[in-house]
Amino acid sequence: MSDLAISAVGAYAPRLRIDADAFAEAWGTFEASGIDHKAVPEADEDALTMAAAAGRRALDAAGLDGDALASLSLATTTPPLAEEELVVRLGSVLDAPGTASHEQFTASTRAGTRALVAALETERAPTLVVAADCPRADPPDEREHAAGAGAAALLLTAEGGATVTARGRYATPRPGERFRAGGDDRVQGLGVTSYDRAAFHDALAGAATDAGVDDPDVSAAAVQAPDGKRPYRATGALGVASETIHASATVQDLGDTGAASVPLSLARALADGHDRVLAAAYGSGAGADVLLLERTGEVATDLALDGAVDLSYPEYLRRRGDLDGEEPEGGGAYVSVPTWRRSLPQRHRLVAGRCPDCDALAFPPEGACTDCGALGDYADVRLPGGGTVEAITRIGRGGSPPEFAAQQVQSGAFGVAIVAFDGPEGGTVSAPAQVTDHDPETDGDLSVGDRVEAVARRIYTQEGVTRYGFKIRPADD
Repeated sequence: MSDLAISAVGAYAPRLRIDADAFAEAWGTFEASGIDHKAVPEADEDALTMAAAAGRRALDAAGLDGDALASLSLATTTPPLAEEELVVRLGSVLDAPGTASHEQFTASTRAGTRALVAALETERAPTLVVAADCPRADPPDEREHAAGAGAAALLLTAEGGATVTARGRYATPRPGERFRAGGDDRVQGLGVTSYDRAAFHDALAGAATDAGVDDPDVSAAAVQAPDGKRPYRATGALGVASETIHASATVQDLGDTGAASVPLSLARALADGHDRVLAAAYGSGAGADVLLLERTGEVATDLALDGAVDLSYPEYLRRRGDLDGEEPEGGGAYVSVPTWRRSLPQRHRLVAGRCPDCDALAFPPEGACTDCGALGDYADVRLPGGGTVEAITRIGRGGSPPEFAAQQVQSGAFGVAIVAFDGPEGGTVSAPAQVTDHDPETDGDLSVGDRVEAVARRIYTQEGVTRYGFKIRPADD
């Protein structure tokens, strides 16, 4: 086994929720058994932004900066782009060194455990393994009824924590159970219930046998959850009780989180103090991984999985983009890719500049110092991310460049604020930012003097390239 251990975990789920009753009202039935409600990404969220949120929480829990990472892995079945190393963008947001190993795992819901096993085998430390997913299917499909969203990050170090003491894998050809065609963003399947259950059971049973854990004697089991009932059909295959699976389950609250399903349940189990945990991941096709983990030291945790806003079914469809109109032509917010790239330290990591003459902060760090007028090379300073609203307005449809039209169709008007961001050693620097995760009708007004925090989100897509950068949301209490 590896000398590395999980020393910190972070987890994130979008604040938007839709419950089973809303689906049942729209369709006459809810096809995702065992799910009470599920997480729904906001219009500016995707697998990459959720991965960044979970990864930041894991690093903060460990008291570690991203530039200390030796390796970074991203696992997802829903990459915003079919071809591009999105893990490199994640590394930029988290400030991972360019010399760190950047690995990406996809095309299977067991990509999260595949990434974890690969990290254990390479033994580069510290390494961050992040799984994030937001699957979708056609509206009447049972997979769409179950489809949720969330992300979990596992930080591996050599300092102890939760150690993998046994692991096994198994593969058996079971085509057609769940798949996504090239060029399509929606999963589908043959819908043969007995076939699907057999594929799930046989693959997990084979992996458990390979791991030698027929009687694992664990207090929690993190099991792949395409819906709220399927995990419990694996009790016999894994040698665990239903109560053991329920102890760390997230599917009833978040829905089917794809490649993040097992990492999220594992994060919850470790956060709740379980000392022996079984992790069992399944990917259609079919293959499975089974890992036995034992706590050998402290595991720092920072989980943000609670929902705050309930959606109606029409609102859900809007957020999913199923009610989009045509995107208007034009480019009022046009920024070329090379120009955008030059500003990535500011957009991804809030890198400001400190004046060499008077120590005032500048954002962005260019031009003459606004305090003393000096012209010189600024020293890079990373802002912590918190700030105070100095001015704020709200922009409705038609009041912003066309690039923001798709977002406005999905989530409505948005706020724009001038924020006095805190400096790392005192002082502030002002910058404009779009407001996210805030609706005046449900959250009340965001006003001058309110505290906010920066988060990584989608800004807009231009020339086929999605631009990511910071936005602000009300600060956590």
